[in-house]
Amino acid sequence: MEPMDLESWAQTKSQRDQRSSCGNSVDMEDTLLWILGVLLLLFSTLDVWYYIRAVVVVVRAWFLSPVFDITGEQTAGGRVLLHDVDLCHMNNARYLRECDFARLSLYTRNGVFKALRALGATMVVGASTIRYRRPLCVGEAFELRSRIITWDDKSFYLEQRFVSCKDGMVSGVMFCKQNVLRSSPDKILQYLCKRKVEVPEFPEDLQHWINFISASSKALRGESQLDNKKKE
Repeated sequence: MEPMDLESWAQTKSQRDQRSSCGNSVDMEDTLLWILGVLLLLFSTLDVWYYIRAVVVVVRAWFLSPVFDITGEQTAGGRVLLHDVDLCHMNNARYLRECDFARLSLYTRNGVFKALRALGATMVVGASTIRYRRPLCVGEAFELRSRIITWDDKSFYLEQRFVSCKDGMVSGVMFCKQNVLRSSPDKILQYLCKRKVEVPEFPEDLQHWINFISASSKALRGESQLDNKKKE
């Protein structure tokens, strides 16, 4: 090959390499734009951080030692961060969010989630009531203590307490009615314990709360029937 041909070939190869490099750079930019677009869509339409934290909570609980006492209290630590607050104390809705995560850990460690999968069942919150006793301020550490108090034919009843690490005061307490769908608490406990489990007694304050729920449901059913008659 003559010198001029070698020089021409080298220039042509260099141009091809530059075009290829530019093409790869454009492809990379397009990919990054697509990724950013998808992330923007997800974060603007879904509470992505909620789902990420839920997965982290379940995975972490999976590796912790199991709890064989179905009514045993389990404790989760927390701290009030800047995105949790309004007016320098924890936002009211954040208490309920923290309770969600604590129940995920509770059901993972005591085996209830395992029983639900085996029985083809699921659970939903049927009712919850929280009482705020003292604000948790920004930066304050707390413990969230969760336990199953008792159950009936359709639901588990739980208590969850927010306890300040500063002085041990119960800053908030919540009752939660967890309805079991396509199964029952009794079947779940028989699956876990391989025997019939005696139902614990209903504490007086919990029984008052259940009576309130029943009265509310009865009143709402009455209103619904009245509305139907008016439509007729």
